Amino acid sequence: MKECNACGKCCVKYSDGGLSASKTEIQHWQDDHPDIFAHVHDGQIWADPTSKALLALCPFLQQQGNSKIYHCTIYDARPDDCRYYPSTLDEMIADDCEMLEPKDLKNPKQARITLIDIMRDSHYD
Repeated sequence: MKECNACGKCCVKYSDGGLSASKTEIQHWQDDHPDIFAHVHDGQIWADPTSKALLALCPFLQQQGNSKIYHCTIYDARPDDCRYYPSTLDEMIADDCEMLEPKDLKNPKQARITLIDIMRDSHYD
């Protein structure tokens, strides 16, 4: 399994209503990150601050030029849904995650162990 290459597939796939935020996260944004909180409406993320309509793409996801590389501008304050992705090998397979390598599909037990190791830093940053 490879480290994340910031392909953005998961960010794009789950942007359109596929993410949630806990009341604690929303309160944290309200208190400490009003720029993020402005995109919360009725407990849902990501909404247009003016119209309150849900956005099709996370407003904090920026594509790097014309590349297939994305940058999260709220990485340190991102929702837990983002922080803990990917959580399972099955999820990665379904999402065509670019971290996967052919060897991971041949040895899913080892791939799960590797995933836990890779994600350890993300879960505790």
